[in-house]
Amino acid sequence: MTSEPSRAKFDEILSQHLPVLGDDKPITDGLRTVEYGLDSIRRLKLLAALESGFEVRFAPDDLTDATFSTAGSLWQAVVALRTAVPSE
Repeated sequence: MTSEPSRAKFDEILSQHLPVLGDDKPITDGLRTVEYGLDSIRRLKLLAALESGFEVRFAPDDLTDATFSTAGSLWQAVVALRTAVPSE
């Protein structure tokens, strides 16, 4: 099992893909990503940045609206992928 990822790093990556967020808006678990500009193209770019930044791979089943709906749901997905026991 690997260690839990850094929330600060996650927030930084996420904020780079939310163009309407602004510098004064904190990222909370309830932050609705679509309301801050996460469209389908930005979602793909965010996905690539999270996979690269945290050395994880999202399964096709993880690529749902529910996963990307809030900062908290996306964070939980990253934590689950990062702390999962690798299959052999």
